[in-house]
Order: sequence, then structure tokens, then C-alpha cells
Amino acid sequence: MEIEYMTQEGLDKLKKELADALAQRPVISAAIAEAREKGDLSENAEYDAARDAQGLLEVKIARLKNKVASARVIDESKLSTDKVQLLSKVKVENLANKAVMEFTIVGETEADFSKGRLASTTPIGKALMGHSKGETVDAQVPSGIMKFKILEISL
Repeated sequence: MEIEYMTQEGLDKLKKELADALAQRPVISAAIAEAREKGDLSENAEYDAARDAQGLLEVKIARLKNKVASARVIDESKLSTDKVQLLSKVKVENLANKAVMEFTIVGETEADFSKGRLASTTPIGKALMGHSKGETVDAQVPSGIMKFKILEISL
């Protein structure tokens, strides 16, 4: 099992998603029972759909349970701003177009690029990890190599 580091907020969100999925079990069981009462199961599309939904739900529950079990909450009080690490807020300059961007480096489950939350497993996230303010890093992206200068690191 691979450990996944995240914030307490991220773990709470995962736990809520798991609780919501578990709450769907009785709903789907009732749908299966109702469809079963309608007769011949070999030609019962409702029954097949309910069984498929149950299978998908069980896969989702298993996946969420594994994520919760492998989650480790990062103690933010032990983080520093010397180098880019998980939960670092990083301001970088794209040296090709001089665009300045800000990211918070997070685990995969908490990534949301539209909110500036960049997964540490992305090419840019990997390139930034472990580097210090003032350093220039190369990120291998599908379109080629992007160069970034780290302008600022904060928490």
C-alpha cells in the first residue's frame, strides 16, 4: 500500500465521500429487491442496472477505504520554507513567457489546478520539489521542457 500524504482537510473530504458511498448501499439494495420482485430476472433491465450500480459502488467504496487507510496527515508545524515540499505555496516565473504563477503543492487526491493546487506527481510538481528560492528548474512536459525560476516559497 502506497502512503499518500495530505492535509487534514483532504482526509476529512475523503472520509465524507466514503460515508456518502456507504450510505448508498441500502438505497441500491432496495432497488435490487424492488427489481427482483418484478419477475423474470433474465429479461429485467432494472435488475441488471441496479446490480451494475451495486458493483460500481462497491469498487468505489473499496478504493476510498484504501485511500483513507493509506493517508498520512502532514504536520504543517514541521514544514519549512527552505525548499519546495508538500503544502508549499510556490511562486514561479515561466522563463519562456515571463508569466508568474502561484501553486500550492499537494497530494494527488487534493489537486485542483483551477484553484492553484498542483499535484506533486505532475511534471511541474516533480520538478519543483526539493528546490529552493532563486533556483531555476526544468520540467519535462508533453510539449517539451519548461524552465521555471522559483521566486518565493511560503506556507
